[in-house]
Parts: sequence; C-alpha cells; structure tokens
Amino acid sequence: MEFSIQCCRSFFLLEGKFDMSRFRSLLQASLNATRKVLAGNIEDLIPPSERYIFNFSSKDELKNWHLYSDSEYGGLSSAALEIKDTGNGSTSVGVFSGNLSLDVIEGSKWNMTRSGFCGMRSKKFDGFIDLDGYDTIALKLKGDGRCYISTIYTENWVNSPGQDEDNSWQAFVSVPKDNNWYIAKIPLTRYAPTWRGNIINARMEMNPARIVGMSLSVNAEGGVPGAKSGPGDFEVKVDWIKALRMQ
Repeated sequence: MEFSIQCCRSFFLLEGKFDMSRFRSLLQASLNATRKVLAGNIEDLIPPSERYIFNFSSKDELKNWHLYSDSEYGGLSSAALEIKDTGNGSTSVGVFSGNLSLDVIEGSKWNMTRSGFCGMRSKKFDGFIDLDGYDTIALKLKGDGRCYISTIYTENWVNSPGQDEDNSWQAFVSVPKDNNWYIAKIPLTRYAPTWRGNIINARMEMNPARIVGMSLSVNAEGGVPGAKSGPGDFEVKVDWIKALRMQ
C-alpha cells in the first residue's frame, strides 16, 4: 500500500548502521533480562501469558488517544473515536469510524502527493511499556472488510540522532466483514520497520522493552489482496488490545 507499506531505499544506506541497530537491540534485551535476574522477582522472569494494553470498556479510555488524518495536510478525510454500549447494557467498546477521501483542498500550502488516510494514535505512555516477555499483539475487532494497520512506536534510536520522531513498526490487520468478533494475533516479528509510512529496507529488530505508544489506521488504497479498499466510509469496533506470550 502506498501510504504505509512501500520499499524505502533512500533511508539508511550504511550497512554498518544496520549492524549497530541489531547490536543495540540485543544489548538492551540482555540488560533487561539481567536486571530482572538481579531483582530476584520470578514473576518478572515469567510474566503472565497475556497483558492488557488498552481496554475500551470505559469512556475514560478516550483520554489516551488522539485522531489524525490527511485533513492536517490539505486532505478531506475525517475520523472519530467513540465509546459505545454493545447493546446488553453491561459492556462498551471503542468505535473508530469516519470517511476516506482521495480529494485534496485546492490551493493547499501542503504539497500532498496522496490522501485518503485516518488513524487513532495513543498518547505517549508515561515512560515505556516493557513487553520483552511477549511475542504477539492481539486485537479484538469487529470490522467492515477493510484492511487496517497496527503500528507500534518504540524509543528513537533507529532514526538519525536528534530526530524527535519515534521509531515505527507496522503490520496489516485484515478485519472480516461480519457481525462476529475477530481476534487478530500478530507476531512481533511481523511488524516491519517503517519511516514516514515507508518500509525501511534493512534487517532490524524491534526492542519490545521500550514501547512508547501504538496506533490503528486505515488507508483508502492498498492493503492485503481481497480486502475492501477505495474512498468512502469505514468503521471498526475495538474491544481490547493485548500482548500475548504464545511460545
């Protein structure tokens, strides 16, 4: 897909930097494990098999997210995030919805080459979330047949020093169009390193101990084969997002 999954060959041209990225990731993981051993906390060494990251059962959850779209750059797409009752009166879920437009405002100061995207991004965590003991991200969703993008943001050490941008890692989430809840399970190894929506064509490993935020987004174009695409309305319900230990 054009906005999120493309090859970026103009970024990171030095092979030595790739090796340093991998080295720093492995070193950080080793340091984390050493700290846990020294602390003598067995529960830290063997964490629970699953861990809630976000739960959309309360309107308080809205405080943890903000919305973005191409409208910030002259596009005409729009998005909303609400907490709605499921209908049985006891539970609620998040509803991420809106409209994807390929049009651009005439005379916009932004030189946009593409439009048609919306997203919901979590506000930065207070410090970091350490998911070093987990290998999978799970999302409980009910969707519209579109392909969504799950993004994990980690501490910035992959990008050039001094940049404020977090490192981002992305994976597709294809949500079936029906009335049944669908649990998408995405191994962390499936998250590709990206920069401004483009895949970095390099061998790098995420450091799951230094996660600073997450997002869920949708594009009008691209995605996995067979998924609904094109401009128009979108809606996906989100019950929760968890980390799992599958192995």
